[in-house]
Amino acid sequence: MILTTTPTVERRTIIEYKGIVFGEVITGVNFIKDFGASLRNFFGGRSGSYERELLDARTSALRELESRAREKGADAVVGIDIDYEVLGPNGGMLMVTASGTAVKLG
Repeated sequence: MILTTTPTVERRTIIEYKGIVFGEVITGVNFIKDFGASLRNFFGGRSGSYERELLDARTSALRELESRAREKGADAVVGIDIDYEVLGPNGGMLMVTASGTAVKLG
């Protein structure tokens, strides 16, 4: 499965559009990560735990997008866009959404 942010795949022809596909992930951030991140915010530095959480959520959203494209009989997803949102009463939930167009290549 080819996943790309571009509208086409180099040296390949799109022969059929299968529709828009999505992959969504909503994950909670726990107290330990929040506490560690608040210390880094105060003292400076990167938050490795938040970065790992973001990477895991993005990877999961792309895997879900790929799975839904495969179910439609696609062999590529073009025009992928990834969006991030913070949800919940205190911003304790992270939502990652990946969307794109599932296509069949010639």
